[in-house]
Amino acid sequence: MQVTEAIDKDESAMPAVSRRVLILGGTSRSLINFRGPLLQRLRQRGHWVLAAAGADAAIDDVRTSLEAMGITYTSLALARGGVNPWEDWHSARQIRDLLMAFRPDVLIAYTAKPVIYGGLAVGRIGGIRFFPMITGLGYAFADTGGLRRSLVHLAQRQLYRRALMHATTTIFQNPDDQRLFARLGLVTQGTVRVHGSGVDLLRFPPAPLPPKPVFLMLARLVADKGVREYAAAARQLRPRFPLARFQLAGALETGPRAISRDELAAWQNEGIIDYLGRVSDVPAALAGCRCYVLPSFYREGIPRSVLEAMATGRPIITTDAPGCRETVEDGKNGYLVAPRSAAALATAMTRILEADPAKLEAMAARSLARARELYDVDKVDRDILQITGL
Repeated sequence: MQVTEAIDKDESAMPAVSRRVLILGGTSRSLINFRGPLLQRLRQRGHWVLAAAGADAAIDDVRTSLEAMGITYTSLALARGGVNPWEDWHSARQIRDLLMAFRPDVLIAYTAKPVIYGGLAVGRIGGIRFFPMITGLGYAFADTGGLRRSLVHLAQRQLYRRALMHATTTIFQNPDDQRLFARLGLVTQGTVRVHGSGVDLLRFPPAPLPPKPVFLMLARLVADKGVREYAAAARQLRPRFPLARFQLAGALETGPRAISRDELAAWQNEGIIDYLGRVSDVPAALAGCRCYVLPSFYREGIPRSVLEAMATGRPIITTDAPGCRETVEDGKNGYLVAPRSAAALATAMTRILEADPAKLEAMAARSLARARELYDVDKVDRDILQITGL
């Protein structure tokens, strides 16, 4: 459906007291997985909501789910990664045209390109309250070298600065990103922090720890998520703990940082990794593990998979890195390890393997308590609604 057709279709049904709200995301799947409860709450409050995102394989299911909520969906030509000037110009123009056609009272945008192109368009159009959500900084802000990454980082900093000039309030998910943007002068208006995207505690109920020593990592299969460090740690531990299993879940990706199909097959043939592919039943996968592992050195906001593991009551091993470090009280609900260190990761996993059941149960209970205290999606969404005045 064309943007103007979608707007004309629903305008007559718009309640008099509602506001026009545009939610702009990176991929269609993320609208349900990360913003579904927020979208529902906006509709329940009588607002007219248009959701837009880059198309992915889930687009048809997403459109059906959103229409069932009473929300109009339109897809954008928005590549999640990569730097192609022509594609990016087209994406920016499409977002500008969408804003001019819909004329929202409020724009909520998340992930880099929607935030940047949405902010630049708001600056040109005017009259729109803009709430960008910094949900992680990813590839461009990772502290690894390389001329290409340095150039991308410099360009993205300049674009963020220009886009966020037009923000009503910029919403961060962790204090590291909030401090970094302030130090670099990328934000000039007010900022606020929420506890990630939240987790649905009903969808991810607590489950007993299994008797078998099973670790699980669920992530996009790219190097910055620490996939190779996880495999290397498993290689170190298998001879000493032959009963331990090291599960890896997630879809194969493309690009220079992606884990190749051949590399993954080699780990499977070596017997160090049990590859689960893309899992559809994440709660069941989490219930089958004794400890959840995410050795990411990607600039996370707050990693959603860790929150889901905490909600199910799992000890957590993750890195002492922005976003990840917020989820773990070291030694209480899991362990923090140095980024990019397979040896440090193996040491922490050994502590889990050698821990007595009471210790693991205490860690599991603390993870669950922390998820309920800080990361309940109901609490996070209430904060967002208050911040945005919706």
